[in-house]
Amino acid sequence: MGRTGALSFLITLVSLGVSAEPKPSIAMHGEPALRGDFAHFPYVDADAPKGGAINYGVQGTFDSVNPYIVNGAPCPGVNVLIFETLMMRSSDEAFSYYPWIAKSIETPADRSWVEFKLDPRAAFSDGRPITADDVKFSMELLREKGRPNARTAYSQIASVEIKDEHTVRFVFKDANNRELPLIMAGMPVLPKHATDAENFDKTTLQPLVGSGPYLFKDIRAGARVSFRRNPQWWAKDLPTTRGLYNFDEIAYEYYRDANSMFEAFRTGQLDVRAESEAVRWAEDYGFPAVADGRIIKQEIGNGLPRPMSGFVFNTRRAAFADSRVRDALTMLFDFEWINPNLFMGLYRRTCSFFENSMLSSCGVAADEREKALLAPFPGVVSTDVLNGTWHPPVTDGSGKDRILARKALALLKSAGWSPADGVMRSADGTPLAFEILAGDRPTERLALNYADSAKRLGIAVTVRLIDDAQFQKRKQTFDFDMIQAAWQASLSPGNEQNFRWSSAAADAQGSFNYAGVKNPAADAMIKALLTAESQEDFVASVRALDRVLISGHYVIPLYYSPKLWVARWTKSVRPDKPALALGAYGDLLASDPILAHTIVP
Repeated sequence: MGRTGALSFLITLVSLGVSAEPKPSIAMHGEPALRGDFAHFPYVDADAPKGGAINYGVQGTFDSVNPYIVNGAPCPGVNVLIFETLMMRSSDEAFSYYPWIAKSIETPADRSWVEFKLDPRAAFSDGRPITADDVKFSMELLREKGRPNARTAYSQIASVEIKDEHTVRFVFKDANNRELPLIMAGMPVLPKHATDAENFDKTTLQPLVGSGPYLFKDIRAGARVSFRRNPQWWAKDLPTTRGLYNFDEIAYEYYRDANSMFEAFRTGQLDVRAESEAVRWAEDYGFPAVADGRIIKQEIGNGLPRPMSGFVFNTRRAAFADSRVRDALTMLFDFEWINPNLFMGLYRRTCSFFENSMLSSCGVAADEREKALLAPFPGVVSTDVLNGTWHPPVTDGSGKDRILARKALALLKSAGWSPADGVMRSADGTPLAFEILAGDRPTERLALNYADSAKRLGIAVTVRLIDDAQFQKRKQTFDFDMIQAAWQASLSPGNEQNFRWSSAAADAQGSFNYAGVKNPAADAMIKALLTAESQEDFVASVRALDRVLISGHYVIPLYYSPKLWVARWTKSVRPDKPALALGAYGDLLASDPILAHTIVP
């Protein structure tokens, strides 16, 4: 399916109307794109040769191989190379699952329960068969000791019924969350016989047993982790896996800073690099391997909405409790100066939490469905956001825009702040001061520029650079005033929005609700998108959520690259037909080795 055709299909979100009978696949809305007898996913080379090795670079450190718990900094790759989920998600559709451990799925029209029939061939890497008891065990363990998103999702299960060795049914507490059958389809399956349930929530560097295509080869804490392909992998000939997982070995080398990691790529120690810095992309790839064609630079399109990246206000802090203060501080980010002077003009300003997609509310007036959803919450959405005319503040590009500074000052005064002796103070004399926590040099540089802008209004912004381990811990425990964060977006937003923006997640350490959003309107919009059955209702609910979040000024929107910037040594080959959602490299930016799935040695 081509990109245009796929997009057309993806956004045709019709009522599901699933009958209670086993099917080989499921989609969040409408029907899956591929029939049950498909030979392979359209974005892979089914005849790709097997062999070779690929090396990735990762900045930071790790102290655990368990990606399913809050404790520790896990290494990449485990959740997609060692473990398998009940069904496999297509990278060419918004939200569809196809057979993997489970050969079929059954759910009624109201999606009040879901039943999986396991493939009798499915087995763990030690040869033990995967059973319904393993599935039940996995859900219960992750619900008790897993990450908060797993605990939240699986807490909505009322009961589990093992009908036979290969059949398991999950009954949900209510039918108000139509995504739950797909969430269960995406659940990893752990081996009951080889999992230490008592100590599961503790960090470990012991190799884990899974059922996936790879086995652990080498684990060196904070330095390197590698995987070797399992020649006895039970699923190597499934339609969903054909043409994937081609390398004999996949390795991740860890680096303390971005410069040393770039140098490792330049000298051939790393095979592929997803570039995240605009200046480096524009200026630092002039070395001989690029000039003579041994390294290829590519700018690759991506069919997904762009991530929301921004400086996040921790609204748990008193200084940020008033949205007028947050709005004023947003005006001090001078993108029009920053983009050409720091980033070679390569970025675009982010306007929406679902940027560059039909789910975005920017430039689109709210329709009657959205207005009806927002009616119980008068005043929550700003007038300009509601009518589609809002956009992030635009400066004159001089680095000293006076007009926006005056607007910001007026907002601060309306919120009870005023300058006195060059310092912005509240009525009781408390200065407006906060710290931006940075986990890397690029964030530090950007934060220092912002601090200079804030200083003009007497606002004291300090910037603290800390190592990756400290940064991750403080982010997970909400121990910061402001950080830079990013939220990936999809064409089918669902339960992950609860984990990001719901009132319940605001106090759950480890959640992605870094801003501490406690907004009944956001809660209601998330509920609406989870229960939507028609295209119109789904789009309306997502746009309405977008408007609530924009109006709340919870983040200072930053920017995005219109393309993915990827450089690779020519010993690896990119597929001719990349997946819509990935552009062949999308998840590489999140440290998932999808590239190793789709390119060939």
